[in-house]
Amino acid sequence: MDDLGVAVVIEDDADVRNLLEGVLSQAGFEVHTAVDGRAGVEVVRDKQANVVTLDIGLPDIDGFEVLRRIRNFSNAYVVMLTGRTEEPDLLSALNAGADDYIAKPFRPRELRARVAAMMRRPRHEINGQDSPPPMWGTAPAAAAPPARPEDPAVLRHNGLALNHRTRTVEIKGEPLGLTRSEFDLLHVLLRGGGAVCTRADLVRAVRGEYYDEDTYISEADERAVEVHIGNLRRKLKEDSVSPRWLQTVRGVGYRLAPSRPDAG
Repeated sequence: MDDLGVAVVIEDDADVRNLLEGVLSQAGFEVHTAVDGRAGVEVVRDKQANVVTLDIGLPDIDGFEVLRRIRNFSNAYVVMLTGRTEEPDLLSALNAGADDYIAKPFRPRELRARVAAMMRRPRHEINGQDSPPPMWGTAPAAAAPPARPEDPAVLRHNGLALNHRTRTVEIKGEPLGLTRSEFDLLHVLLRGGGAVCTRADLVRAVRGEYYDEDTYISEADERAVEVHIGNLRRKLKEDSVSPRWLQTVRGVGYRLAPSRPDAG
């Protein structure tokens, strides 16, 4: 069994807590649990958690406050657990710094797939300093050499350069810090070269192999993509009237803005 590090389950429902503990233990984590938010924060701190599952509805402080406290000292992957009808909660969770959300009731296979997808990407902020953690069951990859201007791993558009190997983004030479979901969405749009990417396409880009062509994609999934796109636009400082990089195709999705002759 692989040793994937420490997982902390913060959940007051005993049945759900036991299920999460069992799934994560079988996946290869050392698992610790907490039944309320304050205790959960301390367990995350003491055990130096790599992954945290966090229920939104806790008996003492809610999951959003727990997440805020965790983010003060930890860049652990955080998966928020929410009810199916609580769409504002999941959108707030993503804005507050959660890496992913999962709706109750959930299937153990889905939870494992979500955590596996997160662990294949760099931790939280992508700023050129973080390197990807090892994939499940694989050895760490060697560090990638610096990108050359002609490097095929680099996608360029209107002064923006995205390097898929090193997972870095620059605008006119200045690094741009993105979350792993924001990076993946930008990468898909750049690869599209101006073709329209539907919201369902972008959900699959964020969710990874668990969301194949036949997987049902909910309205909440699509709304979550809209949140990520909105955050990405803010970081890019996009002009809402004349965007340089991301255009909305009403009722469908998004595409890359046309090239500008004056772009650096």
